[in-house]
Amino acid sequence: MKFRTSLEPSNSLIDLTPLVDVVLLMLVFFIITSDILPLKSLNVENPAIDRIAPPRTSQILVVMDAQNVIYVGSKKEIVDLDSFKESLSHEIQKHLADADTTVVLSIDRRVEYGAFLRLFSLAQESGSKLRLVYNDTSGQLCSN
Repeated sequence: MKFRTSLEPSNSLIDLTPLVDVVLLMLVFFIITSDILPLKSLNVENPAIDRIAPPRTSQILVVMDAQNVIYVGSKKEIVDLDSFKESLSHEIQKHLADADTTVVLSIDRRVEYGAFLRLFSLAQESGSKLRLVYNDTSGQLCSN
């Protein structure tokens, strides 16, 4: 049985299916590769010091917020104090090609001194150079 249709093929219609597929794939790619927890979203108040920071080198960022939560590396992996040394050594191994790898500690000023010292001593045991993040008198974020 043959049916008749009154529709004629037209070249003016554009098929958007491939475009939607590509946009969806790009969206998934950017979501997966983006930083889940950027540093700007962490509420860390660094202490102020009247000093200018030296130039930056290859860095491994370690952040401890006011609730003593520790974030390690560019992906802000959350670790506890017991597994901090392993996580830091793993990050240092990733940066092994860079001879000037520096561990940058950004510690909230409301962190207790004892917790700061424990984290600082574990970071010192890694053998890498250490820098502490602070605010200068003009309010700029610096590290030394």
